[in-house]
Amino acid sequence: MIGDISPPVTSIPGSSDLFALCICLNFNPKIIESFDLLSHKLKHEVVEGNEELRKPQNLIPPFSKVVSHFGISGISVALATGVTHPLDVVKVRLQMQHVGQRGPLIGMTGIFLQLMKNEGRRSLYLGLTPALTRSVLYGGLRLGLYEPTKVSFDWAFGSTNVLVKIASGAFAGAFSTALTNPVEVVKVRLQMNPNAVPIAEVREIVSKEGIGALWKGVGPAMVRAAALTASQLATYDEAKRILVKRTSLEEGFHLHLCSSVVAGLVSTLITAPMDMIKTRLMLQQGSESTKTYRNGFHCGYKVVRKEGPLALYKGGFAIFARLGPQTMITFILCEKLRSLAGLHTM
Repeated sequence: MIGDISPPVTSIPGSSDLFALCICLNFNPKIIESFDLLSHKLKHEVVEGNEELRKPQNLIPPFSKVVSHFGISGISVALATGVTHPLDVVKVRLQMQHVGQRGPLIGMTGIFLQLMKNEGRRSLYLGLTPALTRSVLYGGLRLGLYEPTKVSFDWAFGSTNVLVKIASGAFAGAFSTALTNPVEVVKVRLQMNPNAVPIAEVREIVSKEGIGALWKGVGPAMVRAAALTASQLATYDEAKRILVKRTSLEEGFHLHLCSSVVAGLVSTLITAPMDMIKTRLMLQQGSESTKTYRNGFHCGYKVVRKEGPLALYKGGFAIFARLGPQTMITFILCEKLRSLAGLHTM
């Protein structure tokens, strides 16, 4: 009886050993040659694998990719803002109707015709300069920070479920707004004043109300931005995943279009009241003692009490008419530019 002839685990037999084993066991030498070639191949792959493992792993992306990532996000939002800006002007005028009192509201079409008649076509682009400036900065940070934040949460908690996506979007939106709120304040003031100039408006705000006035409404603005980014990006992300899984849609224009429509609708329903409160706070002027609203909660309470609950959705249709197309343009354009730049899809 022949005992255990298995080779030791720590070594792989060479060709001479294999041929000797072949003679002892009366095996076909060609079979042993094939085993010999296989052993050399395994040795080679193990060595190559070790070399790959020894190579340093670069976790920080190249600077050019970082610039492309944030730049594409900012450009996409700015272009979408340029297209939908007239609707933003109409929305602000709708939100400022009958401040502090009940009364019949003029609709979106009525406000549009009123603007055209009293102030001309130029009025539809009031505040465009700060709006585009804010779009590049705020949009670039808001969309740009979402992916890195999501990856960080995945690394920390080992998950990328919908709650992680919501938290990532909320952080990206709130942080971006805290930095860019002064530009938003100037934009809203310009939209209500057809004769104002951006630089002159900034000087007037600082001289009359103090530099802190540039951060008026920053609390509700951060809450709105957190809710907007969380609902918009998380919904878009989840809608894409579900549509790919349950329909025949694949990565491309139609998938991006359907996902962005869903994202625009959800984000409008969630953020319309916050948007209205933010606008009211940013536009109120005067000292602390003469202010109509003390903070966002006080503003919401007074609006509901004096103007009714539906007043929180003043300009709601205008918000969707602006935010819906803006969301679609932003995401479709962003996905296309990312593809051209060699970046992965959102």
